[in-house]
Amino acid sequence: MSTDRKRILFISPQPYFQWRGSPIRVGFNMLALSELGYDVDLLTLPFGEERETPGVRIIRVSNIFGLKDIPIGPSIWKVPFDAKLWWRARRLIKEQPYDVIHAVEDAGFIGVSLARMSKAKLVFEKHSDPKSYRKGALRNFVMWLYGKVEAFTIRHADAVIGTGPGLVEQAKRIAPDKPAHHIFDIPSSLAEPDPDRVETLRAQLRRKDDEVLITYVGSFAVYQGIELLFGSIPEVVRCAPRARFLIIGGTAEEIHERTEQLRAQQADQAVTFLGKVAPDDLPNYLAASDILLSSRIAGTNTPLKLLDYLKVGRCILATDNEANRQILDEESAFFVQPDEASFSEGLVAVVADAAVRERLASKGKELIRRTYNFEEFKRRLAGVYEALAK
Repeated sequence: MSTDRKRILFISPQPYFQWRGSPIRVGFNMLALSELGYDVDLLTLPFGEERETPGVRIIRVSNIFGLKDIPIGPSIWKVPFDAKLWWRARRLIKEQPYDVIHAVEDAGFIGVSLARMSKAKLVFEKHSDPKSYRKGALRNFVMWLYGKVEAFTIRHADAVIGTGPGLVEQAKRIAPDKPAHHIFDIPSSLAEPDPDRVETLRAQLRRKDDEVLITYVGSFAVYQGIELLFGSIPEVVRCAPRARFLIIGGTAEEIHERTEQLRAQQADQAVTFLGKVAPDDLPNYLAASDILLSSRIAGTNTPLKLLDYLKVGRCILATDNEANRQILDEESAFFVQPDEASFSEGLVAVVADAAVRERLASKGKELIRRTYNFEEFKRRLAGVYEALAK
């Protein structure tokens, strides 16, 4: 690598590459930093697909437990891997100088330690609200502890990046004098829907010509409103027989559990589980759909799926909360309250009203073209790094 290019140690404590929010965003970070002229060492976990980016060297820590994957968000499982990341990063900063250490989420504390050792600038990137992951006493304690560690990281970083305005405000409350930048998410793929592929999928996914395809994309985490979604399906199917649900995401175990739940309620025949779909093929599935769902019930950061939804120009039904309203309004989405009765009632109404679906579907593409695109993402990231150099 050339010696006149600034060097970045980018630490991502998530699998790379993998089809979910943080790894997708890390991928865009890699592409943007490479195009901006930086040389990047990406230090990450031993999970995920291989993905090459010019100017980026991927370094993985060893898989000490022989695991195939790791849960989303901070957890007890992450502790030994974070220790491995710290130790490997410490070796790297001894081998060569870095201008910037860019640490994501729970790697922030690692970044603080390393920045002090190496005199590099520290960028901390905040992707989520710790409260979003809460579930059970142990999980709540882990997230409380992580919240304390994250606050420490924010106070000691040279710059903070938040993926949503709510996360930026959280950072500013913790450290009012700290530069906090909003760099929003963008659609998970730069690929556009292929009309022929869309028509083929639509024909394959509908069992009857008059079916209305309703698609959910995302993990089965609690904050995604997964209980709300699956709890609503039987009532929607009963009241709107034309409704067909497509579920993109979830592990094999999660899909089996939800299939059994739906079978017990005699609603399984109206639901197709597609598992994980490659990011570059996802726009085709979304464009083949009639209604796209965001059932989020917690958190302040923008659900990444909303950008994918807006990009393809389809009707969005969303729970009425801060996360969804970061970028949606009444002109671009049909809002419902986050309870099963409201969710079911709203969805039945939208299934029955093609005119409403068409009106809402027309508003999204302009928002993506004007703001939520890769070139604007790259411009804002460049601004953060330029400010560090002053």
